[in-house]
Amino acid sequence: MADPRLQKLAKVLVNYSLAIQPGERFILKGPAIAAPLIKEIYREALRAGAHVSTLISIEGMNEIFFNEASEEQLQYVSPFNEFQINHYDTQLIIIADENTRALSNTDPQKQALHSAAQANISKRFIERAASNELRWSLTLYPTQAHAMDAGMSLSDYENFVFDAGLLDQDDPVAAWKKVQEEQQHIADYLDKHNEIHIVAPGTDLTYRVGGRKWINCAGDKNFPDGEVFTGPIEDSANGYVNFSYPAVYNGNEVENVRLVFKDGKVVESSADRGEDFLNAMLDMDAGSRFLGEVAFGLNYNVKRFTKEILFDEKIGGTMHMALGAGFPETGSSNESGLHWDMVCDLHEGKVFADGELCYENGKFII
Repeated sequence: MADPRLQKLAKVLVNYSLAIQPGERFILKGPAIAAPLIKEIYREALRAGAHVSTLISIEGMNEIFFNEASEEQLQYVSPFNEFQINHYDTQLIIIADENTRALSNTDPQKQALHSAAQANISKRFIERAASNELRWSLTLYPTQAHAMDAGMSLSDYENFVFDAGLLDQDDPVAAWKKVQEEQQHIADYLDKHNEIHIVAPGTDLTYRVGGRKWINCAGDKNFPDGEVFTGPIEDSANGYVNFSYPAVYNGNEVENVRLVFKDGKVVESSADRGEDFLNAMLDMDAGSRFLGEVAFGLNYNVKRFTKEILFDEKIGGTMHMALGAGFPETGSSNESGLHWDMVCDLHEGKVFADGELCYENGKFII
């Protein structure tokens, strides 16, 4: 018998996050270990009238690819991937790893080469999403590997995941609509300001956002959700930032990342562990040293760092910034094969908007 929380999650994803309509082409992607959730979503999407395609992956395939692929194969762009990014109306990706560090010993230069080759597909995805031609969402199915990363038992981690998505509520959709209303107040406030100044231990950074749009995320593109974000003016970031949480990307964990920005660009970088990987990603392409996203985490049900960015970037009392590709709907024009979110604790920090204190001790005070 399926976990009733999975059934509730499937209903929310299909009917609220993706809002699937009859006749739409829907592609559902996830690893085999997530079969219990995949089946529930498949059932719910059929009931909604979608034409459903599934793409099920097997653990270990990416590791084999990066170990065996030639340079030509690393740079190959699959026509199947091009087709699906251009022709589907809705897409859902399920994260569910059996080994979250499967790529930690693969050559970072190979990973960078492959990511750079997929930049046009990433760009097309971002374009279709920005114009609402493609509606998409991302969620997670709890596994032992994710629970171990979070330092929890599987049952405790399952509770953490479902509670972060407000699935403990009688009506999760109503709960997310309330979140949307509360976060819109913050987005509207930030939309009226030009310069953001962040001060925290090891961090003193300014960037400009005048003319850019702050996006309110309340359970649609990510599930769980809870943030507001925008794309900063590309040449505006100046100062330094120390990311208090480890930065995790493609199974590689980089500790104590420190970045210095001048006129928008990372001009100095260091890390206590994983510095070679950090620098390989920064050197991926022309846009990878610039910020594509700046954001504030507002989900106060996510109370701990778990080494899974879907949750960590939403932690209430944090900010995160993504190096690389920005989202056109914010006004960002930064393009890159990279989009790497890094999280900084602001519980001891302050944020100023055009010189006005608007955030203190992990919360907006507007």
